[in-house]
Amino acid sequence: MRSSKYGISDKAVEQMVTIEAYPRPQLERPYWISLNGKWKFAFDDEHRFERPDDVTEWPREIIVPFPPESRNSGINDRGFHRACWYQRTFHVRADGGRVLLHFGAVDYEAEVWVNDQLVAHHEGGFTPFSADITFALNDSGDQVVTVRVEDDPHDLAKPRGKQDWQIEPHSMWYPRTTGIWQTVWLERVARTYIGKVRWTPNLEGFEIGFVACIVGDRNPNATVEVRLRHGNRLLACDSYQVIDGEVARRIALSDPGIDDSRNELLWSPERPTLIDAEIRLKDGERVLDEVKSYTAIRSVNILRDRFMLNGRPYMLRMVLDQGYWPDTLLAAPSDEALRRDVELTKAMGFNGVRKHQKIEDPRYLYWADKLGLLVWEEMPSVYRFTETAIKRLARQWAEAIERDYSHPCVVVWVPFNESWGVPDLPTTQAHRHAVETFYHLTKTLDATRPVVGNDGWESSATDIIGIHDYDNNIDHLRERYGAEVRREELFDRRRPGGRILTLDGYPHRGQPIVLTECGGIALAKCPQPGVTQTWGYTVAKDEADFCRRYFELMDVINKTALFSGFCYTQFADTFQEANGLLCADRTPKIPLDQIARATQIARTYIPGTV
Repeated sequence: MRSSKYGISDKAVEQMVTIEAYPRPQLERPYWISLNGKWKFAFDDEHRFERPDDVTEWPREIIVPFPPESRNSGINDRGFHRACWYQRTFHVRADGGRVLLHFGAVDYEAEVWVNDQLVAHHEGGFTPFSADITFALNDSGDQVVTVRVEDDPHDLAKPRGKQDWQIEPHSMWYPRTTGIWQTVWLERVARTYIGKVRWTPNLEGFEIGFVACIVGDRNPNATVEVRLRHGNRLLACDSYQVIDGEVARRIALSDPGIDDSRNELLWSPERPTLIDAEIRLKDGERVLDEVKSYTAIRSVNILRDRFMLNGRPYMLRMVLDQGYWPDTLLAAPSDEALRRDVELTKAMGFNGVRKHQKIEDPRYLYWADKLGLLVWEEMPSVYRFTETAIKRLARQWAEAIERDYSHPCVVVWVPFNESWGVPDLPTTQAHRHAVETFYHLTKTLDATRPVVGNDGWESSATDIIGIHDYDNNIDHLRERYGAEVRREELFDRRRPGGRILTLDGYPHRGQPIVLTECGGIALAKCPQPGVTQTWGYTVAKDEADFCRRYFELMDVINKTALFSGFCYTQFADTFQEANGLLCADRTPKIPLDQIARATQIARTYIPGTV
C-alpha cells in the first residue's frame, strides 16, 4: 500500500473521500469537478502569513472536507488554533465560458485565492459561498487554489452551535470544527447562466411559485423554459421571458379535484412525492444553460392549537439530532451516512427531526425530501450578547434561510434556543427585542413556514410554544402534562430550573404546544475512543431498564391532549452525551422495532422483549 510523503495512504484517501454526490441537489448540472481529497495544510496560530506566497512550507496534508480536529482528516489535532491554510492544484480552462468555485461550508472566516489572486471572502461557518474565478485562471489550465481560514476558538460572539470553547469538550458541548467541512467543487457554466432557483408551493391554488435568477452577461433575448414531471407524467411546460435578470412566475398545475388523485401529488413523510424539474436558459433555440431541480406540493401552517400539514392536523414525533460523527465531527463521513441517518430516524418511528444547533449539509435535506422526514432548522447559537453577535446572526441566518427555502422537508425555522445568546430575556428589553426582531425577520424572508422565536422557555414572539423538560419522574410528568391538566395550569407553573414558559406581556394565545426536548435517557453501551466520562439526564442500568423508561415516557406524551408533538433527546450518542437511542456509530441500543412501537403508539412495556 503506497503512502504519500505526509504519511496518508492512497487507499485511506479512497476510503475517506466518499462525499461525491452532487453537493447542491436543487440546482444540479451534469458536469462538475469535486476538489475533495488531499490538500496541503498548515496551521498559522501566530498569524505569520497574509498572502499565499507568504506560506513557504506546508508541513502537513489534510483530507478535505474533513476538519483538522477529526481523525479522518489525517490531522486529528483538537488544540486551539486561530488560523490555518489550505492549498491544492487543479486543472481547468475557461474555454470561453465561466468557471465557478463553490464551498459548501468553511468555519469560520475564509479568504480564497486562485493563482495568487483574491477571488472570495466569506464570514460564517455554516453557509455556502461561491466565486467566479474565470478572470484568475491561467491559460495553461494548471491552477492553484489557496484558502486561509480564521477561526478564533474563544470567540463566543460568533454563531458556533455546539462547538466547545474549552480545550476538552465539557457538559453539552463538543469538539470544535475548523476550516473546510463540506464539499469544495468546480463547475463550468456559460457566460450567462442560471444562478439560483426558488420554489414556493401553494396548496390552496394547486400551483408552485417559481423564481430563477440569471447571472452573467446580459442577454435581452433570454428565456427560461420549465418542465415539471411526476414520474412519466408531464405536469407543466412553460417558457418565460427574462426581465431584469429574473423570472418570477406561478406555475398552475391541473387540479384533479378528487381527493385521492390530488393526494398522490402531495408531499408528506408518509408519501414523499417529489416533482422533478428541468430548467433551460435559452436564446432562441440555443440552450445557454440547463439544470435539474425538484420541488413538491405541500403546506405547513398553524391552525389554533394544532400544527397542520397539507391542511390537516399532524402529530409531530421528532428526535433531536446533533449532526455529529465520531471520526468526522460536523462533516458527514459520506453521502450514504447522511441517507442512513434519515432512514434510521424513520425506522425508529419518528416523522421529523430537530436539527440541533447546526445548519445541516444540503445532502441531508435532499434525503429528507426524498425519503420523507420533516426538519426543524435551527440557527447555531452565539453565547454572548453583543452588537457584533446580533449582526453576525442576522446575516448568517438570512443566508441559511435563502439556502434551504426550497426544501419541502423544512417545516419550521428556529432562530434561538433556550435563550442562548439572549440570557436575560425576562429583564432586558434589548434581548427581548432581538428575539422579536429575528421572529419577524424570519417571517419576512419566508412567510410560508411557522417560526419558533426562542425554543424551550421564555417565549415571546412565536408560532409554537416549545417546552424543554427533562424531569425523569414519570409521576411528575403525568401531573404536569396528563389528560386532566388544563392549558392555563401549564402556563402558571415554572419549569425545572425556575424558567417560565412565556415572558410577561406574552400570554399563551392558543399556539400549539410541543415538548421540544425530553427524555435524555443514558445507556453507556458503546464506549467511544477518547471519551472517558459520559452522562445523561437520567441513567438506565441496562437495556431492559432503558426500554422500560422510554416506553413509559412515550406513553405519557402520546396520551396527553396538550401537545401537538414532541422531540425526544436524542438520535445518537454524541461524545460525552450517552443519551442517544443509537450509539455514536449508529448501532441501535435496543431493537429498532421496539423503539418504533414506543414512539408511535406507546402503550405498555412488556418485560423480556429486549
